Amino acid sequence: MAIVINPIDPVAFSVFGLPIRWYALAYIAGFVIGFYLFRYFTRNKNDEIYLTKKQLDDFVTFIVLGVIIGGRLGYVLFYNLSFFIENPLEIFAIWHGGMSFHGGLLGVIIAAFLFAWKNKFPDKSVSRNAFRMLDVLSVVAPVGIGLGRVANFINMEVMGRITQSPLGVVFVGGPEYPRHPSPLYEATLEGFVLFIIMLLLYTKTRLRKFPGAVSGLLCVCYAVFRIFCEQFRQPDAQIGFLTGWGLTMGQMLSGIMLIAGVVIFYCATRKKRL
Repeated sequence: MAIVINPIDPVAFSVFGLPIRWYALAYIAGFVIGFYLFRYFTRNKNDEIYLTKKQLDDFVTFIVLGVIIGGRLGYVLFYNLSFFIENPLEIFAIWHGGMSFHGGLLGVIIAAFLFAWKNKFPDKSVSRNAFRMLDVLSVVAPVGIGLGRVANFINMEVMGRITQSPLGVVFVGGPEYPRHPSPLYEATLEGFVLFIIMLLLYTKTRLRKFPGAVSGLLCVCYAVFRIFCEQFRQPDAQIGFLTGWGLTMGQMLSGIMLIAGVVIFYCATRKKRL
């Protein structure tokens, strides 16, 4: 017996006729919550990385641009390049949806390295300072990921494969066959569970003493969760399965991310640092 749900209007409310969508609110909430969490972990001079108020404000700008530009370009390049070649102006229509986590991750990494290069820190190493900030972001990121997946569910996008499972969802007025609510699976694993794991790794272990160790593990954990959740998620219609045995684009990108995470973790911990 499937779960029957009335569709939720993707527009949360309007301001002077301008529609404010849940998708946009999810990103805004993720950035706001992330800002305060990041400030909490970088507020003292004895923290692994300390940012002044001005540096923090500048860093937020770098990260927001990294997420939006990287996430959008990642979606354009990885998921629907032919469409955007024919409709280049649609690249800027991010309110229509279409963001890639893997692209956003690359954007954030580049932004962190640019910021570390631009600013002066007691430790002169750009890479160590960048990874210190990325380690803190590893605790923050799952919040935004989880909220974004909830927004995906509200928009009824990136839904799961057809199923006879009692967890199958049918939206009133939509297709009658039930589908896995895969965005909620991802919100749970890639959002809530991943946040708890990263928080414990950063606060209850000494891994934060090894710049890059925590962010390397974020890549590993996210990749594992994403590869698992892709078993229930319907591949994008314009791509489908990449192989006859069911490999999806999300799984391929996550596999690369998994390998990169292992390499980053190994390089971060191969020398003992106190």
